[in-house]
Amino acid sequence: MTLPVPVPESGAAAFADWSARGCVAVEQALSALLPPADRAPARLHEAMRYAVLGGGKRVRPLLVYAAGELTGAPAGALDAAACALECIHAYSLVHDDLPCMDDDVLRRGKPTVHVAYGEATAMLVGDALQALAFESLAGTLGWGVPAPAVVEMTLTLARASGSIGMAGGQAIDLESVGARLSREALEDMHRRKTGALLGAAVRLGAACGRAPDAGTLHWLAQYERAIGLAFQVVDDILDVTGDAASLGKTAGKDAEQGKPTYVSVLGLDASRQLADTLLAQARESVAALGSPARRLGEIAELIVLRQS
Repeated sequence: MTLPVPVPESGAAAFADWSARGCVAVEQALSALLPPADRAPARLHEAMRYAVLGGGKRVRPLLVYAAGELTGAPAGALDAAACALECIHAYSLVHDDLPCMDDDVLRRGKPTVHVAYGEATAMLVGDALQALAFESLAGTLGWGVPAPAVVEMTLTLARASGSIGMAGGQAIDLESVGARLSREALEDMHRRKTGALLGAAVRLGAACGRAPDAGTLHWLAQYERAIGLAFQVVDDILDVTGDAASLGKTAGKDAEQGKPTYVSVLGLDASRQLADTLLAQARESVAALGSPARRLGEIAELIVLRQS
């Protein structure tokens, strides 16, 4: 991520500036990675760009950039890894919104891809974005990331995306509609469905630079587990307390569909307490990692304290 103008290292304004530049960097990199909308098959390429560009919090790319600061990773490699994460995330949302899944009509404040382009095109958009993610990750080789590290990064992303990660969590989610899950089962589902990809973002960002030592890996692992679960806990809270205008998606959908959530299992107050506990764990990790991890700390605050 290019930093053209020096900025203060800490403070809310500095983080806002850093995150804004990160969002611009990944948006530009994604626009360059995605095929032009007028290249055949034009409708598919147009729909891919519709699904990916111009929206979202970009939390996963920001985690890539923040983790890369710990290991001195080159900006181009971080852009490529950030694009890979965002392509996987976008594909999962496109498929998740389909009538055979959550059957949602609103995403990021605009019609979902299957509403705008039809179900068949939406399926192909997800398929193509998944493939493009690994193409982008392979591009880190061109920025000096050693081949063994790229292989390990590919394995990390594949596992986080597949049946033991995100896709597996989505399968458990579908099977659990109308069921009562224990807290342990709910946590397992969300560590796969949401936490796996967020954790992968941290690991991929760090892997783009010099190899982290054992201590750094330990604290990064604690950090990623904390924020991975915290993100979903806060999502469950906002599904109850938010509205469609602020969330950019249909509010109250989980309760309407009878899906188990942290709020339905623990209650609203206990869910908020859990989010606070997870934030404390993330803060502990960041303190142990030192000042180079300050952006990771600020992202943890953003994840837990967000209102949308």
